[in-house]
Amino acid sequence: MHTAERYILRFLLCSVLPLLFSSLRADAQSSEYGYGWDRMWGSAAPLFVQDTLEICIVGDIMMHTAQIEKARQKDGSFDFSAYFQHIEDRIEKADLAIANMECTLGGEPYSGYPCFSAPDALADYCADCGFDVFLCANNHIFDTGAKGAERTLERYRELEISKGIQFTGLAGNEEEYSRNFPLTIRRKGISLALVNFTYGTNQGIGSKWPKVNYAADRKALSEAFSKAMDADCDYVIALPHWGSEYELQHSDNQEKTARWLIAEGADLIVGAHPHVVQDCQTIEGTPVAYSLGNAVSNMSAANTQVELMATVRIVRHGNGDLEMLPLEFTYLWCSRPGGYCSSYTVLPIKEFIARRSEWQGYWDYDKMVSSYRRVMEETGIKDGPTNENE
Repeated sequence: MHTAERYILRFLLCSVLPLLFSSLRADAQSSEYGYGWDRMWGSAAPLFVQDTLEICIVGDIMMHTAQIEKARQKDGSFDFSAYFQHIEDRIEKADLAIANMECTLGGEPYSGYPCFSAPDALADYCADCGFDVFLCANNHIFDTGAKGAERTLERYRELEISKGIQFTGLAGNEEEYSRNFPLTIRRKGISLALVNFTYGTNQGIGSKWPKVNYAADRKALSEAFSKAMDADCDYVIALPHWGSEYELQHSDNQEKTARWLIAEGADLIVGAHPHVVQDCQTIEGTPVAYSLGNAVSNMSAANTQVELMATVRIVRHGNGDLEMLPLEFTYLWCSRPGGYCSSYTVLPIKEFIARRSEWQGYWDYDKMVSSYRRVMEETGIKDGPTNENE
């Protein structure tokens, strides 16, 4: 969204000034210096430098007990290096990489489902991979109570100082809440507002702080959108944690919420939570990716190992206009130990088709191919550039 002031400035730059220079040009043509003026006029540079902002978004980064034990080293440290090694270049290449951290950093004893408490090393690893923003609003954020949520915030604050990581969806006090809801980010001269919220949490904490952003609090969500407008953000991206688990099609309630978000000012909606990929839809010109599925987990139920990476590109043209290009999706496969290799690792499926001989366990390759074909057929989402589904 652009303010009235920006449009007025653009009008003056693109309409009034050219008329003025046209008059000057006509005068110059009748003078002995006319030819030189024509050459200068014909080679005039555009008002803005054309550039492209690339945003990469992945789904749920989870930490089940089996993952914790597999990563544990003899010296007590944890090794997650295999997780994103096949897509790390894409994460690093993006101008902004966003991940949904569906766990807490609640400290020892570490635990998986149903109460997730991941080692701090997981967040360090994700930051080193190139992720820039952690989404915290999800149903597991209070799994280790208020104390665990506050410890998670402390670790993320430390990473913000040491590695530049930003986070949103959870806040420990009023100042932090005001600062990251919405979280405003500027890259390549383009400003974004991220609005992250969850349908609910599995456990309550009985206190005001730490505070998570809830879908039911429409007043707070509206205020977040208003803040984005007041901050003159170019695009608002809604990042809801919502929907029915294991369903490949979005629900009526998701669509109803999406329409409300768009009416509030959302320019793009990318969701998480169902643990599977859900269909994509365009509503009033706004793309809605209902669920990207898991990013990494120990899940093995039908469709839970197929996931998406969503790539959003925003182009700034020479005249200053901004254009959001159609979403691009990359299908990924979360291979569990004994499948592709001895650890958990995320594979871009297209690149690994017809490479069955590389697998430790052929059963995993066969499952990947059949799951990939089924999810594409049932959701209608293409692997690669798309014109979006109406």
